[in-house]
Amino acid sequence: ELGEPSYRVRQLFEWVQQRGAPDYEVMTNVPKSLRTALAERMPVRSTRVRRSHPSDDGTSKLLVELSDGHAVECVLIPEGERRTGCISTQVGCGVGCVFCASGADGVIRNLETSEILEQIHHLGDLAGEPLTHLVVMGMGEPLHNVEALVEALRIVQDPWGLDFSPRRITLSTSGPRQGFETLLRSGLRVKLAISLHAPFDDLRKELVPRGGSGTIQELQKMATDWFEATGRDVTFEYVLIDGVNDSDDHARALARLCGRNRNVNVIPMNPVPFAPDLRAPPAARTNAFAAILRAAGVPLHLRRQRGDDVAAACGQLRLADASSG
Repeated sequence: ELGEPSYRVRQLFEWVQQRGAPDYEVMTNVPKSLRTALAERMPVRSTRVRRSHPSDDGTSKLLVELSDGHAVECVLIPEGERRTGCISTQVGCGVGCVFCASGADGVIRNLETSEILEQIHHLGDLAGEPLTHLVVMGMGEPLHNVEALVEALRIVQDPWGLDFSPRRITLSTSGPRQGFETLLRSGLRVKLAISLHAPFDDLRKELVPRGGSGTIQELQKMATDWFEATGRDVTFEYVLIDGVNDSDDHARALARLCGRNRNVNVIPMNPVPFAPDLRAPPAARTNAFAAILRAAGVPLHLRRQRGDDVAAACGQLRLADASSG
């Protein structure tokens, strides 16, 4: 519309996505007249960082304000040479996990593709260098916003964009079948993690009231379908809650469910203010639970808690910001 040659599109795409340019002024190979014209029509970013909270353990959480005044969270998790960004896909969440602050007030709306991508750039700004890994584990159920997410992840993987390997991207889902089918058809080959949290259907229904396909058998089928399509095993995520899903019987049932070819992430629960009776088990119980899985040959990663002092669990900072006005 501005009468510019088509190669300007690639220049702008590279500046915005690969280099994370926050505005047009830094785009030195783009004519100033075009930079001015574009700045008058659309900002490079439609979002801004409202609050930033660094943790004593190096984790940092950002509260990102959207153009309509709503806000979402994203987290920077540095560990050695790794700089992992955790991003959101919805304002709120409709799944209703009892241990998660994201869905405390339900889902408000889906994020646009640009709003998903801009979280990555805000985190890159915070880190001072590009992220090395990406996890889609923030606010929202990613597969309830699968079209915008797929478009965003294509740009993340594009060599002219962020050029991420699929092996450095993990998508976490409660397992909605329709969104899963769309993801399968997309051809994206990211790492997939399914939020399990219980080895029995009745308990999972209590913990994840509107979670995915409904039954654990259906989640198992989903994991098999993903492996057959991509050649990659699915990881089951298991938030460990004291006195709820952390017994030896739970561990043995989970071991039977997973076998030797299903990875499990065991995650001690982050405390949330709206559920004061729910907490992580004592370290001894957590270690005993993990020991049963290891003895059964289950591939296991015991995740340590990060960022408790900055409310790093999904949705906590947004709730605190809303309550403080």
